[in-house]
This record gives sequence, C-alpha cells and structure tokens, in this order.
Amino acid sequence: MQRVRWPDVVKTLLPRAPAACCSYSTSAGGAPKPPISVGGTTYARDEWSNATPTILDKIPRALHQNPSHPIGILRTLIESHFSSFTHLNSLSPIVTVSQNFDDLGFPPDHPGRSLTDSYYLNQTHMLRTHTSAHEVEHFRKGLNSFLLSADVYRRDEIDSSHYPVFHQMEGCHVVPRTEEDLARLEAENKAMEAKLSAANIVIEDPTREETPENPFQAELTKEQTRIISDHLKNSLNSLVLHVFGGLRKAGDEEPLQVRWIEATFPWTAPSYEVEVLFEGKWLEILGCGVVRQDTLNRSGVPEKSGWAFGLGLERIAMVLFSIPDIRLFWSQDARFLSQFTAGAITKFEPYSKYPPCYKDFSFWIGDKDTWHENDFCEAVRDVAGDLVEGVELIDEFVHPKTQRKSVCYRMNYRSMDRSLSNDEVNEIQAKVVQEVVDRMGVEVR
Repeated sequence: MQRVRWPDVVKTLLPRAPAACCSYSTSAGGAPKPPISVGGTTYARDEWSNATPTILDKIPRALHQNPSHPIGILRTLIESHFSSFTHLNSLSPIVTVSQNFDDLGFPPDHPGRSLTDSYYLNQTHMLRTHTSAHEVEHFRKGLNSFLLSADVYRRDEIDSSHYPVFHQMEGCHVVPRTEEDLARLEAENKAMEAKLSAANIVIEDPTREETPENPFQAELTKEQTRIISDHLKNSLNSLVLHVFGGLRKAGDEEPLQVRWIEATFPWTAPSYEVEVLFEGKWLEILGCGVVRQDTLNRSGVPEKSGWAFGLGLERIAMVLFSIPDIRLFWSQDARFLSQFTAGAITKFEPYSKYPPCYKDFSFWIGDKDTWHENDFCEAVRDVAGDLVEGVELIDEFVHPKTQRKSVCYRMNYRSMDRSLSNDEVNEIQAKVVQEVVDRMGVEVR
C-alpha cells in the first residue's frame, strides 16, 4: 500500500512533461529504439519510456518468492499469521497508469506520476510503484481478505538503504456493513484483546479518538469506524507479537513495546503508523488505516468497508537479519545466500570488508528546469550497477553573472564480494561521466 512514507513516494518536485534527458524512446542520432519486451509482451516506446535494461533485468529475480531468501522468509512468516487470507505473490509488475494512480484517486498533478519518480514503459504502462496498484482489481474480484507481496519500482537516490527495486506487502480485510458482520468483527476483537492481554506486550495507543488531523470518514458511523479500527489494531498488534515476540534474547523479561502514531495517507482515514522498540531503537514497521470508501465504491463494492496496511519487507528484514546494505539482498554470492534457511531468522555474518573507493564528479548542469538528481542517479546506476554504494552531493554553486549552476557529487564505489582496483574504478568513473554528459547534456568542470 503506497503511502507518504507508506510509499515513500511523495517528493517535493512538481510533475512535469517528459524531458529529453529522461526519455529512452530514441537512440543516438534520433533513430527510434525497438519496442520494450518484458515476459514475452512488447510495449511500444514513446516519450514517456524511461525504464532501462538495468531495471528490467531485475524483474525475473522475484526475491520474495524464494523461501530461503531473507525477503521470502519474512514474507512467509507474516503469511503464517494471516493464514486464512488469500496470498498473492506472482502478479506481474507491469500495470497500467490507471491501476497505479487513477484507480486509487491520485490527482493528475501528484508528484509520484513524474518521470523522475517512476519507471514508465510508455504513456499507458509502467512498473508498479506500490502494491496498492492491485487493490481495486482484487476488491472487484470479490476478495475480502488478502495479502499481496511484490517487487515495486521507484527512481531514487543511491545509498545503503535505498534501491530502485524493493518489496512491499499489502494486507486488506473488508466485510459487508451488516449487523451480523460487524458483530463478528466485535467478537474477534474481544478474542484478540484477551490474547494480547495475556501476552508480554505493552501497547501505547493515544490514537483512539477522532482528531482534526486524523478525521473519520463521513460515509461511516463512528461506531462502524471504531469496530473496524479496533479490528485493524488488534490484528496488527498480534502480528507484531508474532514476528518480534520470539526474537528477544534469552533471559530478557522486558515486555515487547509497541506504539501507535497518527498518520495521513491518501487512501485511508483514519490512518496510523506502527512502531516497535527493537534492540533499544524505535523501528517504524508499517502504515495502515480504514480504507477510504470511495476506493471501495470505485471497486464496485460500496456495501463493504474495512482496513488495509502496507509495509516494506527490506526495511524490516535489514533489522531482523542485521543486513547493513540493501544491495546485499540482490547478491548471488553463496557466502551470502548460504547463511539463510527457510523458516528461520538468523543474523547475517559479514564475510568481507572491502575498502571503498571515492571519486568526485563536478559539472555544470544544462537546463535547471529539467534537472533532477534521480535522473543523475539513474545514469550512474546504469553504468556502475551495484558497484556504486553511494552518491552524495558535496558542493553546489550558482555563477553570479550567468546564473549557471554547478554541482559536485562524490561517488563511493565498493563491491560486496571483492576488492576493486583503482584502475578498474577509474574506468567505471570515465564511463559514468560520458553517460551523464551524453544523456543529460552537462558540461564537465
């Protein structure tokens, strides 16, 4: 479920028309490129096409479907808690723009629609930016309770916690608003509350009352909202206990601590975030809320109401498995993969500490109106792949007379599997510089 940090997608950049530096519909000299082919289906290129081979090559990996991979292990653990839900794990990452944005009520000027934020095959098809892209279609199919796990794609910065491909899990539970169904939710609430009361868990929840910042929906009565919100909270508190309750060290009698925080998401109201105190630090693990009724109306089920949550699997897995760099999830090195077993959470043991190699790159940007750092990071990734560990802006300057803007970025190159020689990094850096010059029209300083 995409969120304002439930999706991490809302940027400050205003949407704009496709710019030449971002389009991959033509090759050098202006000749049209062949159609994009993914999974046996072809998509005609146009001025919106910006999904590169570097990104498209990740699609077949499907890390969340590998039961012995940390992402797959965590997915399976969460699914075991929601065993009665339908589990959806193999949906194509290619969706229509309508599925990804329009069906969920994203306004036409939403920043997430920008070419600098999302990967497009063409003007009508794209790589999903969140698992919520499949929400409406499954409500339409009549599913009331489902977990949906998938790879999602967003153009982003380069550092140890951001990657253009990551994995989300979406959970949805809706019921008809009949007295019988709401009474059943109330009975389930009492049963879950009894189990939580008997468990070694402390839940801090100051969000029970309606506030101006977190209003209830006019389409639901306050009693209906309370019943659904309580069912959401009891279900997720039980999930937290299921995932984190057995991970404390032997002899640790301190209760598991959970806290609820008001939030704002476009497709739920009221909305919440959940944090867990784990190894002395508060960890934000998910966002959630009561599904907005207009989403269900759009899905053809106006008689139903319910809740939804969304979480990032990498964010939690990095903490549970002590994985320091998000690139490691994509490693095919046996020294990484052999450390994990289906059904078990084990701490990652680093097998190498190779030194970083830093290179600076200073240049005058071309058109300030079309420049965006995500475009620059994308060019770096397309050349250096996972050998680039971080990209950091270390200096910027605007010429007082010409108003031209100069920037300097520091690239940190480091392999997770071997030492890189300075000559090898120099060769990569030279290719990066040439790619950025050719693609973005910058002038090297």
